[in-house]
Amino acid sequence: MKALPLEPSTNPVAIGSRIRAARQDQRLTIEQVADATGLTKGFLSRVERDLTSPSVASLVTLCQVLSISIGELFAVPETHLSRKGEGPRISLGGEGIVERLLTSRSERRLQILAATIEPYGRGETELYAVDCDVDVLHIISGELTLRMTQESYDLTAGDTLSFPGREPHSWENRSAQPVEALWILVPAASGSGGN
Repeated sequence: MKALPLEPSTNPVAIGSRIRAARQDQRLTIEQVADATGLTKGFLSRVERDLTSPSVASLVTLCQVLSISIGELFAVPETHLSRKGEGPRISLGGEGIVERLLTSRSERRLQILAATIEPYGRGETELYAVDCDVDVLHIISGELTLRMTQESYDLTAGDTLSFPGREPHSWENRSAQPVEALWILVPAASGSGGN
């Protein structure tokens, strides 16, 4: 089997911003890193701005001082793009609502759901809780009422309400206008999660 002769990429690998972020995360100044590595401040500054590339030996020393692995500098960030209206639909009860998951299905740190609520759409009659620590409701457009055990909140475009996720609640669109809203759950709710 013949190997494909691949041309090496001439694009420089940009690692400077990650080195700077690691230094700042360690609360170190360029001067402190220079002292610890034996490299000059000017050289370190140029490395952080990707104006020069460090040797392998300098890179190993730098990573040791910054408590990071060399692999972290070259890792491709894990990203997830959800285009408008394309996230998977989630059915969490209620009438006149379409909810879509905007974050990756595998994301456990938080979950963001986009909700479109028809005029007079409503959640469950009985209050319910969600298995997460913090539940955040942000109204993009329209008006929505969130009912809780003790209080009721009338929210309009631009309003954001945060509350404990396990606090029983429900919602209602009392107007003839649709509502666009985001539910942010931290961490992601157990199971399919959501409101």
